[in-house]
Amino acid sequence: MEIKNLSQTPFNIIVDCFFSAFENYFVEFPKDKFLFKNRWEMASINYSFSYGMFNRDKLVGFVLHGIENRESYLTAFNLATGVIPEYRGKKIIQQIYEYALDELKAIGVTKCKLEVIKENKTAIEVYKKIGYNIIKSYKCFGGNIEILCEVPFELKKIKFQDFNFEDKTAQSLYSWENQIATLKRGDFKCYQVLHDNNIESIFIINDQNGYLAQFDVLIESKNAWKRLFSAIHSISKEIKINNIDARLITKICQIYKFGLNNTVDQYEMEMLLD
Repeated sequence: MEIKNLSQTPFNIIVDCFFSAFENYFVEFPKDKFLFKNRWEMASINYSFSYGMFNRDKLVGFVLHGIENRESYLTAFNLATGVIPEYRGKKIIQQIYEYALDELKAIGVTKCKLEVIKENKTAIEVYKKIGYNIIKSYKCFGGNIEILCEVPFELKKIKFQDFNFEDKTAQSLYSWENQIATLKRGDFKCYQVLHDNNIESIFIINDQNGYLAQFDVLIESKNAWKRLFSAIHSISKEIKINNIDARLITKICQIYKFGLNNTVDQYEMEMLLD
């Protein structure tokens, strides 16, 4: 078997291997190739520094990397790792990383990051052996927003460049795919919720599928969270939220308060490169 970067591998071969590797996974992925093409491109995938294990011409395992400067580090974010079922148990991911790390270091990457479902204990142990450490816990949610008592709100749609997210919101608390650097490349809309002529809260959502990528109360006041969730509800009643930092107790309590359910929990893992 041979390890090669994926720069010359057709997208359809990569995504078909991805679907095969994630059959019967902890969560069900949609079988929409276009969705994953867009999602990986949003997250700054670099196929020249993403790698596959090949048995002759057959792709049997992979590590996909998004590479970008984030928080003063040139970071390789693991967008997806997988091995098709019949090739598991052969330490393919460890071998890919042994091959990849020298190349990543050579282009100046100083940090590697990934997310893994907490129940996936086998993967977590593999990542620890490679050199990753758990640094964050995330909670994911989904369902229909429940507004028991309507409150008035003023909603204003804005462009990404109209608001200084880096200064006004804690981007480091958001995961890679939910940070502004990723979202501005996707089909997301930004909204401000105004109260007493002030920007009380803000949220970013894909209004086609209800994916709520960011939401923050900027001015704590009575009914601020209710106005925020009422505004979100006006855009999409059913929503999905990935990767709320488990330390954000107030935000998590409000998510539960408005009727959403915890669907899965994840770890963020990190490895610093010398």
